[in-house]
Amino acid sequence: MNKWKIAFFALAGTILFAIILVVYLATKPVDDVNLKKSPESNATEGNVLVVQTSTKEFESISKKFLKDAAEGSPLPIDFTVGDDIQLKSKLTVFYTEIPITMNFEPIVDESGNITLKQTGMNVGLLNIPPETTMKIMKDTVEFPSWITVNPNKAEIYVDLSRINIASGSRIRAKELDLPNDKILLEVIVPAE
Repeated sequence: MNKWKIAFFALAGTILFAIILVVYLATKPVDDVNLKKSPESNATEGNVLVVQTSTKEFESISKKFLKDAAEGSPLPIDFTVGDDIQLKSKLTVFYTEIPITMNFEPIVDESGNITLKQTGMNVGLLNIPPETTMKIMKDTVEFPSWITVNPNKAEIYVDLSRINIASGSRIRAKELDLPNDKILLEVIVPAE
Protein backbone atom coordinates (compact mmCIF):
# COMPACT_ATOMS: atom_id res chain seq x y z
CA MET A 1 0.00 0.00 0.00
CA ASN A 2 1.23 3.49 -0.85
CA LYS A 3 2.53 5.61 2.07
CA TRP A 4 0.27 8.51 0.97
CA LYS A 5 -2.80 6.30 1.29
CA ILE A 6 -1.73 5.29 4.78
CA ALA A 7 -1.15 8.95 5.73
CA PHE A 8 -4.53 9.93 4.26
CA PHE A 9 -6.42 7.24 6.19
CA ALA A 10 -4.54 8.08 9.40
CA LEU A 11 -5.43 11.78 9.04
CA ALA A 12 -9.06 11.01 8.14
CA GLY A 13 -9.32 8.68 11.16
CA THR A 14 -7.85 11.31 13.48
CA ILE A 15 -10.28 13.97 12.25
CA LEU A 16 -13.24 11.59 12.56
CA PHE A 17 -12.15 10.65 16.11
CA ALA A 18 -11.85 14.36 17.06
CA ILE A 19 -15.35 15.11 15.73
CA ILE A 20 -16.84 12.13 17.57
CA LEU A 21 -15.07 13.19 20.78
CA VAL A 22 -16.40 16.77 20.54
CA VAL A 23 -19.96 15.54 19.89
CA TYR A 24 -19.71 13.10 22.82
CA LEU A 25 -18.43 15.75 25.23
CA ALA A 26 -21.07 18.26 24.09
CA THR A 27 -23.96 15.83 24.50
CA LYS A 28 -22.76 14.04 27.66
CA PRO A 29 -25.37 14.33 30.44
CA VAL A 30 -24.69 16.91 33.14
CA ASP A 31 -24.81 16.15 36.85
CA ASP A 32 -27.65 17.77 38.76
CA VAL A 33 -26.88 21.28 39.98
CA ASN A 34 -27.41 22.08 43.64
CA LEU A 35 -28.62 25.62 44.18
CA LYS A 36 -26.89 27.45 47.01
CA LYS A 37 -29.79 29.30 48.55
CA SER A 38 -29.12 31.87 51.22
CA PRO A 39 -30.86 31.57 54.55
CA GLU A 40 -34.08 33.57 54.63
CA SER A 41 -33.89 34.43 58.34
CA ASN A 42 -32.24 37.81 57.82
CA ALA A 43 -33.85 38.49 54.44
CA THR A 44 -36.53 40.80 55.82
CA GLU A 45 -34.64 42.34 58.75
CA GLY A 46 -34.20 46.04 58.24
CA ASN A 47 -35.89 48.80 56.34
CA VAL A 48 -37.43 48.00 52.97
CA LEU A 49 -37.27 50.46 50.10
CA VAL A 50 -39.35 49.58 47.01
CA VAL A 51 -37.86 50.75 43.71
CA GLN A 52 -39.71 50.77 40.39
CA THR A 53 -37.58 50.80 37.25
CA SER A 54 -37.85 50.25 33.51
CA THR A 55 -36.39 47.42 31.45
CA LYS A 56 -33.58 49.61 30.04
CA GLU A 57 -32.56 50.81 33.51
CA PHE A 58 -32.75 47.22 34.82
CA GLU A 59 -30.52 46.08 31.92
CA SER A 60 -27.98 48.80 32.70
CA ILE A 61 -27.94 48.00 36.44
CA SER A 62 -27.60 44.26 35.74
CA LYS A 63 -24.68 44.81 33.36
CA LYS A 64 -22.94 46.94 36.01
CA PHE A 65 -23.28 44.21 38.67
CA LEU A 66 -22.06 41.54 36.22
CA LYS A 67 -19.09 43.68 35.18
CA ASP A 68 -18.12 44.30 38.82
CA ALA A 69 -18.48 40.59 39.66
CA ALA A 70 -16.31 39.59 36.68
CA GLU A 71 -13.50 41.75 38.14
CA GLY A 72 -12.44 43.27 34.85
CA SER A 73 -12.36 40.10 32.77
CA PRO A 74 -14.68 40.45 29.78
CA LEU A 75 -17.76 38.25 29.81
CA PRO A 76 -18.22 36.48 26.47
CA ILE A 77 -21.96 36.98 26.92
CA ASP A 78 -24.03 40.06 26.20
CA PHE A 79 -27.68 40.40 27.10
CA THR A 80 -30.63 42.66 26.46
CA VAL A 81 -33.84 43.11 28.40
CA GLY A 82 -37.00 43.71 26.40
CA ASP A 83 -40.18 41.62 26.35
CA ASP A 84 -37.91 38.83 27.58
CA ILE A 85 -34.23 38.46 28.48
CA GLN A 86 -31.97 37.58 25.57
CA LEU A 87 -28.41 36.26 25.98
CA LYS A 88 -26.06 36.49 23.02
CA SER A 89 -22.65 34.92 22.56
CA LYS A 90 -20.38 33.39 19.92
CA LEU A 91 -19.01 29.88 19.77
CA THR A 92 -15.81 29.35 17.78
CA VAL A 93 -15.67 26.01 15.96
CA PHE A 94 -12.89 25.29 13.47
CA TYR A 95 -12.02 29.02 13.21
CA THR A 96 -15.66 29.87 12.45
CA GLU A 97 -17.73 32.00 14.79
CA ILE A 98 -21.27 30.70 15.28
CA PRO A 99 -23.74 33.14 16.89
CA ILE A 100 -25.75 31.82 19.83
CA THR A 101 -28.94 33.53 20.99
CA MET A 102 -31.02 32.31 23.93
CA ASN A 103 -34.31 33.76 25.15
CA PHE A 104 -35.44 33.51 28.77
CA GLU A 105 -38.59 34.28 30.72
CA PRO A 106 -37.82 35.65 34.20
CA ILE A 107 -39.74 34.10 37.10
CA VAL A 108 -39.57 35.60 40.60
CA ASP A 109 -39.62 33.00 43.39
CA GLU A 110 -41.01 33.42 46.92
CA SER A 111 -37.66 34.55 48.34
CA GLY A 112 -37.23 37.34 45.75
CA ASN A 113 -34.66 35.60 43.55
CA ILE A 114 -34.97 35.18 39.79
CA THR A 115 -35.13 32.01 37.71
CA LEU A 116 -34.55 32.54 33.99
CA LYS A 117 -36.49 29.79 32.19
CA GLN A 118 -35.34 29.22 28.60
CA THR A 119 -38.06 29.86 26.01
CA GLY A 120 -36.09 29.87 22.75
CA MET A 121 -32.66 29.34 21.23
CA ASN A 122 -30.79 29.85 17.96
CA VAL A 123 -27.32 28.42 17.29
CA GLY A 124 -26.48 29.61 13.81
CA LEU A 125 -28.34 27.20 11.54
CA LEU A 126 -27.70 24.18 13.78
CA ASN A 127 -30.39 22.28 15.64
CA ILE A 128 -28.77 21.70 19.05
CA PRO A 129 -30.77 20.77 22.16
CA PRO A 130 -31.04 23.60 24.76
CA GLU A 131 -29.42 21.41 27.43
CA THR A 132 -26.29 21.03 25.29
CA THR A 133 -25.99 24.75 24.63
CA MET A 134 -26.42 25.57 28.31
CA LYS A 135 -23.86 22.89 29.23
CA ILE A 136 -21.35 24.50 26.87
CA MET A 137 -22.15 27.91 28.37
CA LYS A 138 -21.75 26.57 31.91
CA ASP A 139 -18.39 24.99 31.07
CA THR A 140 -16.93 27.96 29.18
CA VAL A 141 -18.24 31.05 30.99
CA GLU A 142 -17.14 31.82 34.54
CA PHE A 143 -20.22 33.34 36.15
CA PRO A 144 -20.27 35.09 39.53
CA SER A 145 -21.08 32.91 42.55
CA TRP A 146 -24.64 34.23 42.69
CA ILE A 147 -25.51 32.87 39.20
CA THR A 148 -26.11 29.13 38.77
CA VAL A 149 -26.61 27.55 35.33
CA ASN A 150 -28.71 24.37 35.37
CA PRO A 151 -28.51 22.72 31.92
CA ASN A 152 -30.80 19.81 32.87
CA LYS A 153 -33.74 22.16 33.51
CA ALA A 154 -32.70 24.72 30.83
CA GLU A 155 -32.66 27.54 33.37
CA ILE A 156 -30.40 30.02 35.10
CA TYR A 157 -30.88 30.85 38.78
CA VAL A 158 -29.94 34.36 39.93
CA ASP A 159 -29.65 34.52 43.73
CA LEU A 160 -30.13 38.24 44.37
CA SER A 161 -29.74 37.76 48.12
CA ARG A 162 -26.05 36.93 47.60
CA ILE A 163 -25.22 40.18 45.77
CA ASN A 164 -23.32 42.54 48.03
CA ILE A 165 -24.25 46.18 47.73
CA ALA A 166 -23.35 49.19 49.89
CA SER A 167 -23.60 48.94 53.70
CA GLY A 168 -24.67 45.29 53.73
CA SER A 169 -27.93 46.05 51.94
CA ARG A 170 -29.62 43.34 49.90
CA ILE A 171 -31.82 43.25 46.79
CA ARG A 172 -34.98 41.23 46.34
CA ALA A 173 -37.17 41.10 43.23
CA LYS A 174 -40.84 41.80 43.79
CA GLU A 175 -42.24 41.83 40.23
CA LEU A 176 -40.74 41.48 36.73
CA ASP A 177 -43.40 42.40 34.16
CA LEU A 178 -41.14 42.94 31.15
CA PRO A 179 -43.83 43.30 28.43
CA ASN A 180 -45.42 46.17 30.43
CA ASP A 181 -42.01 47.70 31.30
CA LYS A 182 -42.64 47.38 35.05
CA ILE A 183 -39.96 46.07 37.37
CA LEU A 184 -40.29 46.29 41.15
CA LEU A 185 -37.28 45.63 43.35
CA GLU A 186 -36.93 45.80 47.12
CA VAL A 187 -33.75 47.14 48.65
CA ILE A 188 -33.40 45.94 52.23
CA VAL A 189 -31.24 48.26 54.31
CA PRO A 190 -30.07 46.76 57.63
CA ALA A 191 -31.60 48.31 60.75
CA GLU A 192 -29.25 50.05 63.14
